[in-house]
Amino acid sequence: MDSSSKDDRMYDVFLSSGGEDTRRTFTDHLYCALKDHQFNVFMYRDEYDYKLEKNHGDIPEHLIQEIERSKVAVVVFSRGYPESMWCLDELVKIIECRKTLGHMFFPLFYDVDPSDVWNQTGSFAQVFQKYEQEIKEEKVHLWRNALKEAISTFW
Repeated sequence: MDSSSKDDRMYDVFLSSGGEDTRRTFTDHLYCALKDHQFNVFMYRDEYDYKLEKNHGDIPEHLIQEIERSKVAVVVFSRGYPESMWCLDELVKIIECRKTLGHMFFPLFYDVDPSDVWNQTGSFAQVFQKYEQEIKEEKVHLWRNALKEAISTFW
């Protein structure tokens, strides 16, 4: 690492995966493979904070900054992905950076049909029904739009 501070560092890849269904398997393997090929990868791996996220829902500012500092975002969509409000917030920021900063974005689909993500059906429907009852409508609307935009890059 050069003499610049850690805060100035730019990642090659921001890897987003909210589902516990992929966290310790597919996504960890992807993370290791990217690192083995000399990519500088950011993936949120703090178990303590990850457990806090389940209870509080507010994405930390440092995650937003890491997204902004990354050249590419890779999002692993899975059945469990929408259960993480942090990941949905990350996705909103990723899509914003794609539009405003020209960041590249790659969606990956693990055991979920892209149409379930686009239409918010299947496991996505169940989670979003709960969110619509518990969370401000504006936030849920942002998440739904971000999911549609993310999938539109794929189709």
